[in-house]
Amino acid sequence: MDAKRITELSIIANKVRKHALTGVYNAASGHPGGSLSIADVLTYLYFEVMNIDPKNPKMEGRDRFVLSKGHTAPALYGTLAERGFFDPAEMKNLRKFGSFLQGHPVLDKVPGVEMSTGSLGQGVCVAGGMALAAKLDNKDYRVYSILGDGELEEGQVWEQAMFAPHYKLDNFTIFIDNNGLQIDGDITKVMNPTPIDKKFEAFGWHVIKCGAHDFNELEAAVNEAKATKGKPTAVIMKSVKGKNVSFMENNPAWHGAAPKEDDYNKAIAELDEQIKRLEASL
Repeated sequence: MDAKRITELSIIANKVRKHALTGVYNAASGHPGGSLSIADVLTYLYFEVMNIDPKNPKMEGRDRFVLSKGHTAPALYGTLAERGFFDPAEMKNLRKFGSFLQGHPVLDKVPGVEMSTGSLGQGVCVAGGMALAAKLDNKDYRVYSILGDGELEEGQVWEQAMFAPHYKLDNFTIFIDNNGLQIDGDITKVMNPTPIDKKFEAFGWHVIKCGAHDFNELEAAVNEAKATKGKPTAVIMKSVKGKNVSFMENNPAWHGAAPKEDDYNKAIAELDEQIKRLEASL
């Protein structure tokens, strides 16, 4: 990927982060840390990879995306808004009574959302079913899903880990947001899911490791997944919880805490400064 496009995607990802923080701040509740850590991969999927049409969200043959870690809906909403599925101004109504932007993604309420998610483990299972449906119907669309590394503690994730290789779902790619932290702290101390790569390999997946904030590595991972035949792909992304907001990075306190006014303004100022520097380099 050329340097100019990487810069453009980096700008978009930081705008997604701003949208996510704006939503959580105005709601006075939500999950900023994990939302910030997946902004880059969401940006890459929605702006570079997926066959989608914001003007026709139910387009026949579209690629599907399921946010299995549904509590990070602010990042998904921010991406959909930036991509043109709805007005970014709606982010201020996150979690408000009557708003279509609720705390977790809601099917048929939010344009571009393919599945209602929130109870961890369920989203990736539905995503696998979508991939199987494509195979049964002889369709060529692809299915993508993002899981949290803490989500791997859910038993039904491993039922899907058996299911997808059994049906040879090579149209199915999952991304594991491996930021190492969950609401109670270090994942290895809460309920250690490591070694993540060896476990998925043992279940029959093609496994790729990459950086969650490196667009070249994300591009290489997606291309490798598309080229892999006969088995699904698990991309284990090393990420930073709270990415690009200095006081939120690697801090589990920001897993499910909304920023107050001072912290919100500081976070937005940091992101604005990064955007300004990136735009100046174009």
